[in-house]
Amino acid sequence: MTLKNTMTGNYLLREDNDSVATIIMDTPERRNALSSQMMEALHAELEAIATDRTIHAVILAANGPVFCAGHDLKELKTISHCDGHAALFAQCSDLMVRIVTLPQPVIARVHGMATAAGCQLVASCDLAVATQSARFATPGVNIGLFCSTPMVALSRNIGRKHAMRMLLTGDPITADQAWQMGLISDVVADDMLENVTQELAEKIAAKSASTVKIGKEAFYRQIEMPLNAAYDYASSVMTANMQTTDAGEGIGAFVEKRPPTWRHE
Repeated sequence: MTLKNTMTGNYLLREDNDSVATIIMDTPERRNALSSQMMEALHAELEAIATDRTIHAVILAANGPVFCAGHDLKELKTISHCDGHAALFAQCSDLMVRIVTLPQPVIARVHGMATAAGCQLVASCDLAVATQSARFATPGVNIGLFCSTPMVALSRNIGRKHAMRMLLTGDPITADQAWQMGLISDVVADDMLENVTQELAEKIAAKSASTVKIGKEAFYRQIEMPLNAAYDYASSVMTANMQTTDAGEGIGAFVEKRPPTWRHE
């Protein structure tokens, strides 16, 4: 096992444990709000990871009592013109799309509160592990700012009625409710969060990175297609996947009853 700790500016920490990179939001005094600087730092780190063939899975975590409180409302208040607000929301959208399009799976490691764009951040990740005490909310309606961009990720993860209830009331939901709705993939005891998330990331990182990349991209593309188009697309993906080195190795290893040796290509 190799462990590397690095600082990434004043907003993030990064810990690499073999082929798993953990990005830690590190502005607990600001409730890890998604300021323009925080979003810039996150986007830059993800861009670096996207082309790093040694990293096969990513964990997104946070320091302090809150996972992420969403947009920095003080920053929003200081922007006095429409173009500035448009640029900030576009920056947030670009960050969420970068998570979805990242070649490596991204797992949110959630504790405390994840609200508004912080809830959007969780919904944008491929998987999310949360503590029993975690809470999730889209409370913008309570301050006259409907959570319209968080709605995009939220409504692609949970049922319409559940999404609308969260958006229209602003009420927080528990981790168990979030799991039942499909917003998160796992609920664990508070003291098990890091271990369970790391084990999950390592299990995924042990697979063929090229196969996981193919599958992640295909998942998000097919899910928006009509049924017949989705099957046509998925069939073409599987056909291309069959031609890869790792598919040949994996099938051969299964037939020969031995562990595969991945080349990640």
